[in-house]
Amino acid sequence: MSRQQKRGVLLVTYYFPPAGGAAVQRFLKFTRYLPEHGWQPVVLTVRPEDAAYPTRDSELLAEIPDGVPVVRTKAWDPYAAYARLMGQRKEEVVSVGFTGRPHQSRKERLARWVRANLFLPDARVGWVPFAVRALPRLLQQYPIEAVVTTGPPHSAHLIGYRGHRRYRLPWVADLRDPWTGIDYYEMLPMTWWARRIDACLERHVLARATRRVVVTPSMQRALEARGLPAALIPNGYDPADFEGMRARPTDSFWLTYAGSMNPARNPEALWQALHQLRQTHPIQVRLIGTIDTAVQETLVRYGLTDQVQVLPFLPHRQVLQYLLDSTLLLLVINRVAGNAWIVTSKLYEYLGTGRPVLGIGPVDGDAAAVLRETRAGKMFDYDDVEGIAAFLRQHYEAWKAGHPLSGAPLELAQCYSRPYLAGKLARLLDEVTSQRDLCVSAAS
Repeated sequence: MSRQQKRGVLLVTYYFPPAGGAAVQRFLKFTRYLPEHGWQPVVLTVRPEDAAYPTRDSELLAEIPDGVPVVRTKAWDPYAAYARLMGQRKEEVVSVGFTGRPHQSRKERLARWVRANLFLPDARVGWVPFAVRALPRLLQQYPIEAVVTTGPPHSAHLIGYRGHRRYRLPWVADLRDPWTGIDYYEMLPMTWWARRIDACLERHVLARATRRVVVTPSMQRALEARGLPAALIPNGYDPADFEGMRARPTDSFWLTYAGSMNPARNPEALWQALHQLRQTHPIQVRLIGTIDTAVQETLVRYGLTDQVQVLPFLPHRQVLQYLLDSTLLLLVINRVAGNAWIVTSKLYEYLGTGRPVLGIGPVDGDAAAVLRETRAGKMFDYDDVEGIAAFLRQHYEAWKAGHPLSGAPLELAQCYSRPYLAGKLARLLDEVTSQRDLCVSAAS
């Protein structure tokens, strides 16, 4: 299909380069691969100077395809005001619902209460009026036939709602995480009236989307149980990210984890297993990302600090190299209520490396199902010290013998590749726009 024949789609996302982290990858990759399926993206996002990004990765700017317009608008950001109140930089205070920080002072408790009760559905809602104001200009400038919004932050869906209602554009609401059902929701100090308003807002907005998309089967079932059917387009990995990369030789068995590790992700059974094995199976561990002090204290308690390397947040490509250099990859699902739906984005990039995966989390959850389906590894219960130790021994001894075990075969992993998933979204866009065309034809 020629460039002139491509149909325009507006992708609305708060997280876009130079933002870093997993939240960026989904829509960044859609901008790359949707044109192969007949859709030309236009991106609507927030200006970096106004954004509240937990992490930044300027190297990702180079991955925005040439010819993809990126429109960045102003935003009012309550995190900046909170940072001034606390005497800190904005990057230091941005975390999911402020849940990553201790909340001992009166200022911190007040800030959490204000965020939870006055900024609905989330603290990025200050971006919405600026983005909505940009819609008429975008529709005049580009041949946009549909809108796709992604959340969190779920305030982005308010932009799609306005575009759908005012301009009759087909609108797909993409949910990378649940709205009111997200795992940290109960940690927010919300009043009963704030919870009720947020739930009503969620129902009202999502019910009016032309189609809804979710990333896990459990999320799909949960929405369908509420009368909101949704299509399933999981997260994935991009084979192009690994081009020109190969594993570097090493004399050590490396178990690598990528991403933040908070107290809910602290795999204490793993630390116990490593403590048991340290004399006979000297496994080196690499943790890349923001590692909570509670996790580091656990490492001290089990005497593992000499075999655990902690690295800060790194550029995406550098993280991928560390994954390729590893013998085994670590996946930990948050130990919280309702965690069966959680499938962290890193799992799919683990699949792309071909390295085996040690999972710790719900053994009957969606992440465990992906591991089984792709033969990438195995999920163990949070307290299964012996099972984890046996798995580590198996992989260590195979590596020591010169025959390290492999992860997901390419033919099983490729259904989670970004080009394939972009094709699924393109077919959904074909469907919603063809329905609109039929309605227009019937009315004329």
